[in-house]
Amino acid sequence: MGTLKARGHVVRATTRRRDRVGEIEAGGAEAVVADPDRIATIAPAFDHVSVACVLLGAATGPPEQLRALHGPRLDMLLTRMLDTTVRGLVYEVPDGELGRTGAGIVRAGCEGSLIPYVLLDADRGDHAGWLEAAAAAFERVL
Repeated sequence: MGTLKARGHVVRATTRRRDRVGEIEAGGAEAVVADPDRIATIAPAFDHVSVACVLLGAATGPPEQLRALHGPRLDMLLTRMLDTTVRGLVYEVPDGELGRTGAGIVRAGCEGSLIPYVLLDADRGDHAGWLEAAAAAFERVL
């Protein structure tokens, strides 16, 4: 968040947990409590947003929940975005089959709607490198 703020962008971030709102706001972002498993809770967060960053590459949970998150839930999220001001997407690609599935959904949805997108596939183990790659991806689709 700080990297984008330092470059002059306004940042809105979502979390499932109310106890993380203060941490997000301390980082300089507007915090929104929303659950990616319930798309209706996230959709209002897209108001007045130009670029959405779907950074769930490191999401954890039961395999069936992760398959849904990077499959039908992602597809529904993209469908909802079409009726908003979002005009660019950065999708963090998880490893393996989840990543192939999610990347395919993003590619098809964005190309079919002429929305620029970047598939972010940066090493989360290199925090500084990941931040730079994510910020560059954001600016490419802006």
